[in-house]
Amino acid sequence: MTSFVEAPPPAELAALRYWWEDLKPGLRWRTSSRTITEADVVQFATYSGDLNRAHVDAEYAAKLPLYGQRLVHGMLVVSYMAGLSTRTLVNQLLEPSLLGLLEVRCQFPAPTFIGDTIAVDIEVVEQKETSKPERGV
Repeated sequence: MTSFVEAPPPAELAALRYWWEDLKPGLRWRTSSRTITEADVVQFATYSGDLNRAHVDAEYAAKLPLYGQRLVHGMLVVSYMAGLSTRTLVNQLLEPSLLGLLEVRCQFPAPTFIGDTIAVDIEVVEQKETSKPERGV
């Protein structure tokens, strides 16, 4: 038999939040995932103006020596990474106390193809105090 834990009332949930002090180096989490579709690539090409044939021309991409298929735009992958990141519980708990995102480091160790499913691994690598004690970076 499955047992359930009763959720806290909304007022208590609203009081939950993360602060800068809670983001210790080494804290890691993974987002939910998303599968990239052909429609995503076509729309991104249209919106961004990046109509490179490696992204939008299946016949051309099939002849590419390394991959033989269309590549997903790197910036589309980064955009989805940003969206997936904002949907995490950690981000939602940070929203009331977060002023801005100063840096995102991305690596593309392999190409992303239409039909690939991506998720984001997030890690706090450093915490820096600022000259204003009520703020941190």
